[in-house]
Amino acid sequence: MAESQANSETAQKKQGFFGAIIQFIREVFDQLKKVVTPSRKELLNYTLVVLGFVALMMVLVTILDFVFGKLAGFIFAGSPLWPLW
Repeated sequence: MAESQANSETAQKKQGFFGAIIQFIREVFDQLKKVVTPSRKELLNYTLVVLGFVALMMVLVTILDFVFGKLAGFIFAGSPLWPLW
């Protein structure tokens, strides 16, 4: 394990700056070849899951904002907690 790290470090030092950049670009293209595009059904499913999660988070943040706003008004301004509007 330590020998392989030492060999890779010495190989990287031998490459030089531009050699390391070229190697990085090659590795990026190698990784991009592994990318699989989803089917239409999968894409629709993923999109609906994301939109549902975002809607759920919007509702949660809205409720928390309302509750903390009412509490801050009650604590600092003395406004009543009820009625809610």
